[in-house]
Amino acid sequence: MYMLPVERERNNNNATSDTKKKLSDYLKMRQTSSSFCRSSSSKLSNNYRRSFDLPSDHEDAASESSEYGVGGAMLPIFLNDLRRNSGSDLVEVTLELDNDSVVVCSVNTPTTTKPTGNGIDDDVERNLWRSLSAGSRIRRKLGWLRSGSSRSSSTSSWVIDDQERAIAARDARKMHAELQRTTSSAQRALKGLRFISKNRGVSDAADVSWRYVEARFHSLAKDGLLAREDFGECIGMVDSKEFALGIFDALARWRRQKIAKITKDELHHFWLQLSDHSFDARLQIFFDMADSNEDGRITREEVQELIMLSASANKLSKLKEQAEEYASLIMEELDPENLGYIELWQLETLLLQRDTYMNYSRPLSTASVGWSQNLSTYRPINVFRKLRCRFQCLILENWQRAWILVMWVMAIALLFSWKFDQYRNMAAFHVMGNCLAVAKGAAETLKFNMALILLPVCRNTLTWLRSTRARSFVPFDDNINFHKMIACAIAIGIILHAGNHLACDFPRIVNASPEKFAYIATDFRNDKQPTYKELLAGTEGVTGISMVVLMSIAFILATSHFRRNLVRLPAPFNRLTGFNAFWYTHHLLGLVYLLLLVHGAFLYLVHKWYQKTTWMYLTVPLLLYIAERIIRTRRSEFYSVKILKVSVLPGNVFSLIMSKPQGFKYKSGQYIFLQCPTISPFEWHPFSITSAPGDNYLSVHIRTVGDWTQELKRVFTEVNDSACVIGRAQFCQLGHIDHRGQPRLLVDGPYGAPAQDYRNYDVLLLVGLGIGATPFISVLRDLLNNTRAEEQMDLNTEASRSDDTTNSCTSSNLTPGSSSTTGGKKKSQRATSAHFYWVTREPGSFEWFKGVMDEVADMDHKGQIELHNYLTSVYEEGDARSTLITMVQALNHAKHGVDILSGTRVRTHFARPNWKEVFTKIASKHPYATVGVFYCGMPVLAKELKQLSHVLSHKTSTRFEFHKEYF
Repeated sequence: MYMLPVERERNNNNATSDTKKKLSDYLKMRQTSSSFCRSSSSKLSNNYRRSFDLPSDHEDAASESSEYGVGGAMLPIFLNDLRRNSGSDLVEVTLELDNDSVVVCSVNTPTTTKPTGNGIDDDVERNLWRSLSAGSRIRRKLGWLRSGSSRSSSTSSWVIDDQERAIAARDARKMHAELQRTTSSAQRALKGLRFISKNRGVSDAADVSWRYVEARFHSLAKDGLLAREDFGECIGMVDSKEFALGIFDALARWRRQKIAKITKDELHHFWLQLSDHSFDARLQIFFDMADSNEDGRITREEVQELIMLSASANKLSKLKEQAEEYASLIMEELDPENLGYIELWQLETLLLQRDTYMNYSRPLSTASVGWSQNLSTYRPINVFRKLRCRFQCLILENWQRAWILVMWVMAIALLFSWKFDQYRNMAAFHVMGNCLAVAKGAAETLKFNMALILLPVCRNTLTWLRSTRARSFVPFDDNINFHKMIACAIAIGIILHAGNHLACDFPRIVNASPEKFAYIATDFRNDKQPTYKELLAGTEGVTGISMVVLMSIAFILATSHFRRNLVRLPAPFNRLTGFNAFWYTHHLLGLVYLLLLVHGAFLYLVHKWYQKTTWMYLTVPLLLYIAERIIRTRRSEFYSVKILKVSVLPGNVFSLIMSKPQGFKYKSGQYIFLQCPTISPFEWHPFSITSAPGDNYLSVHIRTVGDWTQELKRVFTEVNDSACVIGRAQFCQLGHIDHRGQPRLLVDGPYGAPAQDYRNYDVLLLVGLGIGATPFISVLRDLLNNTRAEEQMDLNTEASRSDDTTNSCTSSNLTPGSSSTTGGKKKSQRATSAHFYWVTREPGSFEWFKGVMDEVADMDHKGQIELHNYLTSVYEEGDARSTLITMVQALNHAKHGVDILSGTRVRTHFARPNWKEVFTKIASKHPYATVGVFYCGMPVLAKELKQLSHVLSHKTSTRFEFHKEYF
């Protein structure tokens, strides 16, 4: 419906025909306009009812249209029409637009009069109208009808209500947003709205990807039709079927269809729309997913539904519960006029500002340092230099391991050669030949390795050696790996020794002629040639076979597949796998050492005591290991602890906060062993310490992955359970547990670990996977405590200097030894910056160390620590399934300063980190620095981090040294 000014002296019939003609001429002139309705979702037939003043000539129309910037679907409106047609009536015209045809349905003369004037001058009137877009001016005139009285040229009268003001403000924002849009911003926003995952394993080319979709269509379709429920699986959204259904419905609505099944041609059409690289096309699909009623507007309820859909696709149950709150947050941001809906351009504006809101917060209170790549740090390398650099890298990174392994292999080779040559010159060699020499050479290496294998598990000794200069040339971090290598050498030695005896030496003794047996007859009882059975039944045979059986059991159950319960056996054999089986069977080796001493004391061919060297090899290592076990028992009784707090956390994790025993000293990154006699008086299990050395309590976080940890959780949570808050400010609230009936907990340690060497580096890169973050939490807290202590020392020093200046006469009489210790030299902390990357699958994991993260964000005023949380269960940033979550995350942090996923001030990133980019940025930020890379978690990622450390150490001026945590 359009309101047209018509001269009063004309009769109604002439006015009607004139109006129709002028409308037809005008609309033909504007026929090439972009659209009278939204191009991507316009219907075949629409009725528009708009109100405007048609100008008397086209020249004025063109000038005024240019002035107000009206174009496209909006018909031109002119302010001076009110003056030019002040003596005219308005007529009401109803039009119907059908494709390119315009039909005038009716022309009516209204009878309502306009309001009286209120005295607004021309300048004010002009400025107000210029601030409004064509749409708002059209809507304003719907309520204005002229009367028969003349209107003054210097005044205007109308009433502007609140809704009209809101519409005007929104239209002004829309015009500004359209001016701000650029091609580059659209390209950046395109990366944040992707419906096809990059992890599909196929090329991004639509034709290549379509072949995979087509193949799945043929496997899922029935009678050539694909069901709506199978659409998600067909396009690769197997884990996001609800979200895929939303896409299906949006695409169907675009085609004006409401269907439950589609053909392959329709699927191909859908696929082309999803794979369209146009930002506008993808934005329209995303908008249509929310616009379920097809009115071109999104209400709060529709936003809430889309949030719930995204939360379900990303397995964020907590976010799903708070969908209503976050929907209101989005409406508050995008609908400041409180109209109750948002339009396409508002969603577009938010996505175009992706770079701004994606960088909404840094983990620290200080501004982040730029990550621009410092190209000067890269060294130009040719092919030969690259090979030389790789060789140098191999030497620099492995020289400690190399010299240890070389010395070990040389010792084994020398012992074997020495014993082999010794037996080649004995009389028994004429009977048994090289079989005897090989068996005895292998036996000598067995004695050496059986002694050496105990040293890597003497943890107290290794912890002490870590604090000496020996750490600079001995790789103590590889103690468990070295222990395993020695075990493999022992297995080879057993095969050579026992195999040659049983398969070669014994048969030759039994079948030797009397002349040959005479060479060794004195070595057997009564000089009688024994049978094979008698050889096996002798002391040497029984002890040897027993050791082989026991060591085979211990070796097999210690392999990773059995120890980690990866081998599935039927009951009751399933008890033969897991940590318990490994722990108990390893203690069978104590019996093996006793048998070994006996076996070495009863030898067929050796009779002098000083030639029986088994005890010589084993005495010192056995005594050292026994002393370690005694120290463990005594120390656990001396270090009595009280449980101050037990907290059950998400993700099958619970925390224990204990009193700190008197005299218990440890370093950040170290670990302790825990034993609960209520569960088992023999089992000790290692756990990283999550508290800092400066704290007056001990804390550990334990994940229930086995029967012992599950039972430990049960016995302690039956007594107490509370929310987990670890922080100095809350410690006074922790000591209110009734200790009567509390199970005993024994502590043994601390023991050294790779992370304790963090002070040796300028910059730290700490990477934890899941519960593997525990050793680094202690490091972060220690860095905070050190920073806090340094700040306090600086304050005390300034106060002391101020007092010295005020009381100079008194201070001049002080002796040098009486000066305050606070004015002394500060203890330097080498680590100046730390980058912590925590990668986890479950959002509930962030509750484990929420208090620590908040404390870091609040108290790290120097910007020493950067925290980066990564949630792998959420689709990567840029995927359409996580787009809305990213928006909510940014808006909520801007308003409340809290991340919606972690509940802290630390931002949560989605999917896995790009480790190459992480290393490159650190190298750019810290040129010529030594970066300690510490990793704790599954071994899958260790290989990638180690390789990047090698590569970036030679491509940049920054040196990366990789360390992996072992238990």
